[in-house]
Amino acid sequence: MSARRVLVLNGPNLGRLGVREPEIYGHTTHQELAEACRASGSELGLEVEVRQTDSEAELVGWLHEAADAGTPVVLNAGAFTHYSYALRDALAQVAAPTVEVHLSNPAARESFRHTSVIASVVTGSISGFGIGSYALALRAIAGSDA
Repeated sequence: MSARRVLVLNGPNLGRLGVREPEIYGHTTHQELAEACRASGSELGLEVEVRQTDSEAELVGWLHEAADAGTPVVLNAGAFTHYSYALRDALAQVAAPTVEVHLSNPAARESFRHTSVIASVVTGSISGFGIGSYALALRAIAGSDA
């Protein structure tokens, strides 16, 4: 049996991990995050593909791809989390399990970060555990029935 494919999608500024506000986001680079996700996925029997973009349109396209293929998604939408209704609408089309992740805890930060416009259309949300948030999200997907 082949491994279940999962897309790990990262939005704006996440390509700057390791140098962007390390006191909040840590010192792990995006490349190291991608390697950790693939390793965690492999342990869980998942084939993990990690992508990052600063483009809202590209992220929406990737979600359409996941919707069409029935592929589960782990999504760190970055700032798009708080205002992108286009992203929310694309994510709502993904019938497979979807997990919203954040490295930090948005509820413990600036007030504009307290609202997630995507929270109502994801299977679940995990935040505040640094890169461990991704491993938890992959574990949730691996344990899902879809």
